[in-house]
Amino acid sequence: MDKLAVIAFGGNALLRGDQKGTIDEQEANVYETCTYLVPLIKQGYNFVIGHGNGPQVGNVILQHQAGEKMFGIPAQPIDFCVAETQGSIGYMIEQQLRNVLIEEHLERDILTIITEVIVDKDDPAFHNPTKPVGPFYSKEEADKIAAETSAKFHEDPRGRGWRKVVASPMPLQINNVKSIEKLARDGQIIIAVGGGGIPVFWVHSNKLQGIDAVIDKDLASSLLAVEIKADIFIILTDIPKVYINFHKPDEKALDRMSITEARRYLSDNQFSEGSMAPKVRACIKFVEKSGKEALITMASELGKPGAGTIIYAE
Repeated sequence: MDKLAVIAFGGNALLRGDQKGTIDEQEANVYETCTYLVPLIKQGYNFVIGHGNGPQVGNVILQHQAGEKMFGIPAQPIDFCVAETQGSIGYMIEQQLRNVLIEEHLERDILTIITEVIVDKDDPAFHNPTKPVGPFYSKEEADKIAAETSAKFHEDPRGRGWRKVVASPMPLQINNVKSIEKLARDGQIIIAVGGGGIPVFWVHSNKLQGIDAVIDKDLASSLLAVEIKADIFIILTDIPKVYINFHKPDEKALDRMSITEARRYLSDNQFSEGSMAPKVRACIKFVEKSGKEALITMASELGKPGAGTIIYAE
């Protein structure tokens, strides 16, 4: 049986920090990232791709707000905007990955599945928004928007500015997971839980409804990896390995890290909440529940010996 991987694309796979987000920029970024999946395909992996949508969903929210203000077009809620970005980003990944496969004389069907993810409407996250979305602002710009809209902003831990934050509840259940697994194991490349999934909750036992939130894509991808019994969970980011003492004179790259070590580093605040900490937590959850390994690395390192940081069980 072919091995099955879940690969979570980081924001860098779609949009770089110094870019405006034009279609040409995003397609070029996605194409480059997809070229690095070829070694996994040649090594016999089937896989499911998850992806973030922080910059894109924030921009879509702004577009809705501008349309309402200027033209009276009703702005849609965040869950609707997440669904929009699942479709648009899935389209880009499908197209650019297909272009890569054609270049490599490989043939796979590529399918994007619009994915609802169930959350708890009473999740404490709804009272403490932390998930950054949209563009970076100066402190003055963020304060002005906050005063006008009641939006909340947090400073980026890497000093890139201020970003709007929204609720980020825990993903509890992924809809259509059996179909996602079957399609992936049959050899199709599946794009699912885009942007962490469309957040929905049970109003009562036979009615689902969307809710204003953006689920963390790494946690949703981790849950998906557990539920489809993936052999490995991979998070792609913009650095080759996980570091302790990051950006300090004694920084150290980690080749391997047990979940016990990972928890200790988290409690020692070695990993930034706006960057590496949620990725490490997502890997811990996968390893803990599956007993298998997770990998955090750059896309360009995929398939290379010793690539990235392996997180493993005791």
